[in-house]
Amino acid sequence: MEESGLILEHKVAVVTGAGSGIGRAIALLFAEEGARVVVAEINPQTGPETVAAIREAGGEALFVKVDVTCPTVVNETVERTVATYGQLDILVNNAGVHQMGLAEDTSDRDWRAVLSVNLDGVFYASRAALSQMREQNGGSIINIASGAGLGGVPFSPAYCASKGGVVLLTKQMAIDYEPYGIRINAICPGAVDAPLMDTLFQFYRPEDPESYRAEYEDRLPLGRMLDPREVAYQALFLASHKSYLLTGHCVVI
Repeated sequence: MEESGLILEHKVAVVTGAGSGIGRAIALLFAEEGARVVVAEINPQTGPETVAAIREAGGEALFVKVDVTCPTVVNETVERTVATYGQLDILVNNAGVHQMGLAEDTSDRDWRAVLSVNLDGVFYASRAALSQMREQNGGSIINIASGAGLGGVPFSPAYCASKGGVVLLTKQMAIDYEPYGIRINAICPGAVDAPLMDTLFQFYRPEDPESYRAEYEDRLPLGRMLDPREVAYQALFLASHKSYLLTGHCVVI
């Protein structure tokens, strides 16, 4: 088979939450680099839009409607991936939600909603993928955590707890699965210009979130938020053979 020089040629990747923001950027970049991408997204409109963008650029992709909080659905997604493409080489656990407020104002429902997507979803998808990756003697799992999971941020108890859990789950699974050639790493971004940040701006200044956004960006070291594609490049590195010595690592950007 003739090689094209693409970094992820002949690889198959599942990206959760790939309908927008970081997930879409990762799906697009992986496809550009030769991967066949399963767009695992709960939104039946934005998921197909990502697939359409990939195909328009000449890539190969499949949309699967996925609720990462449902283990059965997640297992079926992995099964469909393997049935369609014959393998699963890369899993990006990106699906996430955010809920703002003080701990005393966080309802049981809101707490559970955030933890079930941000932490349970990562575990369910990883568990499903790991069985397949063990059969293949290798693979790469990339968890999108957050700087909020390392040091905490205001008014985000459930979000910080969930992302902190992702960080340690990453490190723990990396220990167990290194002997099988499976690498498990996390990315901990700072502020990313993606829909999730709109929740923050709306919370702090509901009457004029755009003005708060401008002030927020002025305080950042770069004078702006990260572009989702800048996060995607880190995911590409962790998915590729170029990071073959890295596992259990949390990349802070």
